[in-house]
Amino acid sequence: MRINHIHIEEDAGKLVHDDYEGISMADYNRCGVPLIEIVTEPDFRSIEEVQDFVEKLALRLKYAGVCDAKMEQGSMRVDVNISIMPVGSTEFGTRAELKNLNSLKAIGRAIEYEINRQAEILDNGGTVIQETRRYNDNHGDTKALRSKEDAHDYRYFPEPDIPPVFLSDEEIEDIRKSMPEMPQDRFVRYTEKYGLPTDDANLIISSKEFSDFYDESVKINPDYKQISNLM
Repeated sequence: MRINHIHIEEDAGKLVHDDYEGISMADYNRCGVPLIEIVTEPDFRSIEEVQDFVEKLALRLKYAGVCDAKMEQGSMRVDVNISIMPVGSTEFGTRAELKNLNSLKAIGRAIEYEINRQAEILDNGGTVIQETRRYNDNHGDTKALRSKEDAHDYRYFPEPDIPPVFLSDEEIEDIRKSMPEMPQDRFVRYTEKYGLPTDDANLIISSKEFSDFYDESVKINPDYKQISNLM
């Protein structure tokens, strides 16, 4: 999947919706906390592809030491843009954005509901509105929050107090070399160097702590398969 861009933002807080009381509250506990926004190209064609990408991205962020990627605690959140098109068409339809999804299961349920909602509108001769929507996992539906802005509506402009930073190819390569071993690199090491079955290797790399423990264990006893079986 292609990455369009990555940028740094400052958390401005969040809305907490209480459907029982019928009110929304502003939570500023994270106000000012830096965050990274990663924007992909519209390359996904199934719910499974989205979930697989998010799962792999979360794992890479953990291995890189960027964050713990605990979605249920808010340290990683996912916004999904949904648009549907007729079979055989190459033009995307009007998109709706689903905000702040906090688990892989919620992502799947939200996308499925939104696809069905848009399909029903189009089947009945209606028009899908470009808007931002909120997914309610308790009710299993989405509700409109606001009309969706285009990029120019956000009024992006350079931060006047932060000068541009230009990195040379050599600096980028130095940064790449300084990065810790990523999960896919450990997978190759486990399967090709240690001779582990792919299922064993996938299980071990699924948790950085688990993988670190395995690596420390085989330093003491280099019986790679036996250690894997014990774990």
